[in-house]
Parts: sequence; C-alpha cells; structure tokens
Amino acid sequence: MEGGAGKGLECPKIMDGKASNGKGLKKAIPSCCLKAKASAPENDAKCHSTVVSGWFSEPQSCSDKAGNLMYFNNPMWPGEAHSLKVENILFQGKSEFQEILVFESSAYGKVLVLDGIVQLSEKDECAYQEMIAHLPLCSIESPKRVLVVGGGDGGVLREISRHSSVELIDICEIDKMVIDVCKKFFPQLYVGFEDPRVQLHVGDAVEFLRHVPEGKYDAIIVDSSDPVGPAQELVERPFFETTARALRPGGVLCNMAESMWLHTHLIQDMLSICRETFKGSVHYAWASVPTYPSGVIGFLLCSTEGPPVDFLHPVNPIEKLEGNLKCGRELRFYNSEIHSAAFALPSFVRREVSILHNSPTPAQRICVS
Repeated sequence: MEGGAGKGLECPKIMDGKASNGKGLKKAIPSCCLKAKASAPENDAKCHSTVVSGWFSEPQSCSDKAGNLMYFNNPMWPGEAHSLKVENILFQGKSEFQEILVFESSAYGKVLVLDGIVQLSEKDECAYQEMIAHLPLCSIESPKRVLVVGGGDGGVLREISRHSSVELIDICEIDKMVIDVCKKFFPQLYVGFEDPRVQLHVGDAVEFLRHVPEGKYDAIIVDSSDPVGPAQELVERPFFETTARALRPGGVLCNMAESMWLHTHLIQDMLSICRETFKGSVHYAWASVPTYPSGVIGFLLCSTEGPPVDFLHPVNPIEKLEGNLKCGRELRFYNSEIHSAAFALPSFVRREVSILHNSPTPAQRICVS
C-alpha cells in the first residue's frame, strides 16, 4: 500500500512464533496461525503484512505460445485456481475417454482427478454423494427403480443402498477404467457396486436412455463431470427430453448443476430447458464442497407430471429409513434440515433467474427457493 493507507493494519504476528499484543509483550501464536504461516519467510506475501501465503496464488505457471497462463486458463473457471499439496502420485493413466489421476493430498486424503479436474476427495466426497442421492430419493415415497448416469466411483450407489424400498439400481458409466481405479484406491466408495440390486451398464448414457422403456424409473441421478467434451450432451435439451420420458409420472431427476458463483448462465439455460421439458416442478439446490471450484456445487431437481413432488420438504426422511446404515457408514453431511436449507438461494441467484418467473402456467411453475 502507498502512503498511510495501511497504517494501523499491520499484523502483530512475527516470524519467531510469537505475537505482539501491541504493548511490546509477546504471546504464543495459536496453532491455527502457525499452521498458516509460510514454510519459508521469503515466500510470505509482499503486498501486505496481513496476507498469509496460501490464500492466493501468483501466476507462476507456464504459458502457452500465445502467452496465456495455462494454470489460470481452464474454460470452466478462467482466472482462478485451487491448490492442493500432492504428497504422492498413486495412479496416472489414460483411458479411451480421459486422463485419470489419483494422488494422496496432505489435507484431503486421496483425490480423484479426471482431465485435470478434481472429481472427489476422501475428506469432502460425503457432501456431494449424499446430497445428489438423497435430495431426490427423500422427496418421493418408496422409490423402487433408480438409474445413475455416470458415478463410476460408486459413491452415489453407496448412498442409494440406504433406501430399502429400492429394488433395482441401474448405473450407466462410459469409462470402465474409472470403475477399476476407484475399486483399488477408493474402496469406501466402490462398496456401492457390491449391492446386489446394482446392475452395471458400461457405455454411453445417451444411447442407453434411448432404449429404456417409457416410465421405467422412479428417479434418475446424473452424476456427470463438467459439461465439456463428451459430457456436454448431458446438459442439452435432447438428453433432458429422453430423461423425462424414462421417468414414471411424478418421477424425479437430480442433475449436477455447477456453481452458482461461476456458472449462472449455464444454470439459467438448464433451468429454462427443464421448465419446458418437465411438467412438474423444477428447483435448484446447492451444497458446500471445498475441493470444487468456488467451494459450492449445485443440483437441478425436476419432477414429471403426475403426483406432485415437494422437493423442499422430504416426505421420505432419511432418519426414518430402515436401511439407512445398510452401507455400513453413518451419514456425514446430509440430514432433513440440510435438505430443506439447500433450496434457500442467495439474493443474486434469485435475481439472475428471475426471467423464469415470467407468467409461467401452473404446470410449468418453477420455484427457486
């Protein structure tokens, strides 16, 4: 800072593990602050004494021929990056569809990465897996037939197995290598494949759904990667139309729907398409997942015309399910209170989807909170 702009803002922390109380006396620095200190003094932030290294990254990555900084140039979240310390590379390979990486991190345990994008970590996978499964399944009574699109790590299957009413769990995953890798490195997720109700179909989900009998499923859960490359089809109108056809009257879809902080335009497009496609209700919910860009992820929930579905108030509460612990693991994130709270949206999101409220018919009404 120039001049006296930063006067009085100096951090009392000093580099010898002590802190000043402003009177020349020193006291021990709390362990949380010690942990946050840079490992080497020369790496401390230079712009201001209160900025601790680790909360931001300077552009130190390589550039392409055009001079663009590659590290900050991901098309899904340009200009930003999240760093995890890699302790050990456990697996690195390339399937027919994508590059697959598994590494051991210092803070989040093992991490699965596809084409350079974090898919899950051992520490926070519970938030995503539990929410994408139980938001739809706890919104309808006694779901019996469920389809999972993607989800090759097995985490969504693990969560569906809590629902004793379910008789069939189909999963269509395009990449067999993802399943094999997760079986080896993420057994706590792969356990979902061991449920006898699971029927695995390796192949293209779009093609699979074209051959599904009309009205076969009570719920469809789309656990896809970000909508770039092959996954682009999974956020377009033909896919949603095919999905709606495969659901019974009053059936529900839960689709991964990106971050409200980064992808409002994409969320708007998905909501608009689904409002025209599904004749029941359409909602957007969200959850905190630290290792995903911006730290949050969204879910698009839709129901077909038929028995009304009140997504905001679970009629099939997880706490009352007899098979809740069938997977041998207690819930870590989801509960009925979190379920309802997930549909409370920030004011800026309400404003940016307000176009969807323009005179909808009763059959097309969309709620966003």
